[in-house]
Amino acid sequence: MSRIRIDAVLIQAVIAGALSFAHLHDLAAAAGQDGWKAWAYPVSVDLLLVAAWRRMRTTADNRAAWAWFIIALAASLGANVATAGLLDLGDVPAWLRILVAGWPALAFLGGTLLVHSPTTTPSEPDPAPTAAPLATPTAEPVPDVTVERASEPAPGLPPAPAAEPTPLPAPAPAPAPAPTAVPPALLDHARKLADAHQTATGARIDAATLRARLGVPAPLADAITAQLV
Repeated sequence: MSRIRIDAVLIQAVIAGALSFAHLHDLAAAAGQDGWKAWAYPVSVDLLLVAAWRRMRTTADNRAAWAWFIIALAASLGANVATAGLLDLGDVPAWLRILVAGWPALAFLGGTLLVHSPTTTPSEPDPAPTAAPLATPTAEPVPDVTVERASEPAPGLPPAPAAEPTPLPAPAPAPAPAPTAVPPALLDHARKLADAHQTATGARIDAATLRARLGVPAPLADAITAQLV
């Protein structure tokens, strides 16, 4: 917790506040405000001063705050000057009695306008838009161009005779496939299947059907079919 440092300014403020408070009380009592009413006047003036000061510190438009601050300050200074011997407190004029009697309503109006008025804050200017950086054009790669010059024939020389095509050798004949040997047992079994097929269908069995029945490769099925004739 911060401690209050007592210095010359603080002492002066206490003295000025106490004297002003007492002068306002004496003036209000001389104007016909007795008892607790005379003590309420200094409090009303000081509160209006504080409200005007706070308004001047928190808003940009200080004209109304300055006006009420000057009114409260004039009331405080007027009481100080009036009680300094320039005014007979035993015979207060009527206009001063009217001002003292109407002060509470005036102070209430000023305090209400200062405290409950909307506070206008200075609008901040919109930030300037940041300019986008200029795009640097990208250099397109230049394709390599190779210039070839056509060879020109030597002047005065006759064109060379075209070479005759060399005949290609005739392809060698494909070797004849070697006959496939058929085992006797497989040949007997094939005959039985051929007889059964001819009995059932009335036609001789072909190589594809025999191959499917026996489950043998095509060359072997062809060899068996040739031997069944």
